[in-house]
Amino acid sequence: MAVTAPSTTRTVVEELLRRIGEGDPERIAELYAERGDWKLDWPEAEHGRTATPWIRHRTTRADAAAHYRELAEHHVPGAAATQIERLLVDGPDAVVLGEIRQTARATRRAYRARFALHLTVENGLVTRHHVYEDSLAVARAFAPES
Repeated sequence: MAVTAPSTTRTVVEELLRRIGEGDPERIAELYAERGDWKLDWPEAEHGRTATPWIRHRTTRADAAAHYRELAEHHVPGAAATQIERLLVDGPDAVVLGEIRQTARATRRAYRARFALHLTVENGLVTRHHVYEDSLAVARAFAPES
């Protein structure tokens, strides 16, 4: 495994967060390695459900771009915010802690979800993207009315 200096890891992660904020899936995906380890902490049986198709494991740069396109398609534009509380860096690894605020396009329900994002940067590209979030808040926002 290639070792990445903390300053490089921090620089890549900060650039990734900036690009995510800008919302251009292709530019975001440029920062991911051609092949990587992308996982979401969400029940496996629920991966790729119709209401939340972006929630599934991924392995390629093209998958990363698709994730950000699908995420945008299922949320109300301009009704999102992310608060980054901490960015911790240890060699090639970084952990981003914060809260996302989104509004589900299908239900128009707003939600907040705390998250931790574990990234690994090797040779200037993200090779690991593991998300741990309040999946219950997301699921409730997308659930049909009872």
